[in-house]
Amino acid sequence: MAGTYETVVNTALGRRLAAQLGLPRPARLRRYAVGAPLIDGPVLVGGHGDAPLAARTRVLLAAEGVEAIEAMDAEAPRSVAGVVADLSAVQSPADLESLRALVAPALRSLAPSGRVVVLGRRPEDAGSPAQAAARRALEGITRSVAKELRGGATANLVLVGEGADANADAALRFLLSGRSAYVDAQVVEVGDGTPAEPEDWNRPLAGKVAVVTGAARGIGAAIAGVLARDGATVVCVDLPAAGDALARTANQVGGTALQLDVTADDAGERILEHANTRHGGLDIVVHNAGITRDRLLANTDEQRWHSVLDVNLLSILRMNEALLREGGLRDGGHVVLVSSIAGIAGNRGQTNYAASKAGVIGLVRALGRDPELRRRGITVNAVAPGFIETEMTARVPFATREVGRLLNSLSQGGQPVDVAETIAWLAQDASAGVNGNVVRVCGQSLLGA
Repeated sequence: MAGTYETVVNTALGRRLAAQLGLPRPARLRRYAVGAPLIDGPVLVGGHGDAPLAARTRVLLAAEGVEAIEAMDAEAPRSVAGVVADLSAVQSPADLESLRALVAPALRSLAPSGRVVVLGRRPEDAGSPAQAAARRALEGITRSVAKELRGGATANLVLVGEGADANADAALRFLLSGRSAYVDAQVVEVGDGTPAEPEDWNRPLAGKVAVVTGAARGIGAAIAGVLARDGATVVCVDLPAAGDALARTANQVGGTALQLDVTADDAGERILEHANTRHGGLDIVVHNAGITRDRLLANTDEQRWHSVLDVNLLSILRMNEALLREGGLRDGGHVVLVSSIAGIAGNRGQTNYAASKAGVIGLVRALGRDPELRRRGITVNAVAPGFIETEMTARVPFATREVGRLLNSLSQGGQPVDVAETIAWLAQDASAGVNGNVVRVCGQSLLGA
């Protein structure tokens, strides 16, 4: 749903006024459709030194029928749909000139909804202070470039661990594709793991069984829909009070419905029993259920405080005791939690909500390092949505809602499908090298880190 500002500024008169006054004009974002090409046009690929990740990128693009070019023609520049800059071999800040020389000439020719992806290594693994500085500089460059782009284009950074080059392909695919339409200025870390490419990239979750809590409507229903589109059988979970809406979602995605209060002590056991009995096992868990009970902290009573923490965080801990034990989630499975930009930046009147969503981030960081889960090949990641167009945000006061839509580099709110696409990517076996990450789906919100 478009906001009032977005609607007006895209009329003929609005376009003229926006140009005269230098106002932002939200672009129509390129979003994924089944069977669509990975990216709509040639991709400029280069880097510094031997650039091993650039070589892998060219192979990936060739397999998708996408042209990779090595340099821009200064006399006859051509439009490019994307730029991939491999800075994994930088040794000092002086080497960053290679990035400027590659990327800067291409930005004027970047197509609408274009993609800039920078590839590097983790600063923590650097062999010298100079190399650590150069590697850390890539984040500042990427976030700044993202704020300079127009026309719905995005820029993101992928930090690839030493020896994990083969694990970066799924992240690169996601960030180049329309699936990442509202993911901007993010840093994705890729480490060890054993990725498995799907037989069909249009159905990367074929044969998987997924559980989505809070699936009756909004973002939860969108998550269920995208997982099903990608091939998964989906168990849709929500409160008995949402039974009719839950049944509709389950019917639409060809899955099953489980009426359940996630705060119940036996919620995890019941989910596991349903998945095992009805579908033969469990591969993907999406902890999406959440509530708000907003008040300034000075006016927040114990019940409002506890209810939000219980649904949004404590219930996940309890359910995980059953879902993550041996005999629960299958080895090689994937857990994705829904956090929020409020858990990163805080939000006035949402201290309880921000606490719960920041707690989700802490939980993901801990579980991503858990030696037993790592041994079993289970990944745990989170998404942190920004302003997403839902029934809840539609009830926000008009002025606050319009400002919220514009407070990001893409100058518009995201759609529930944007959150769902990111979750579906993290749930792929091809993404096994992505673990312990928190990916903001916020269009590079101007709030938070």
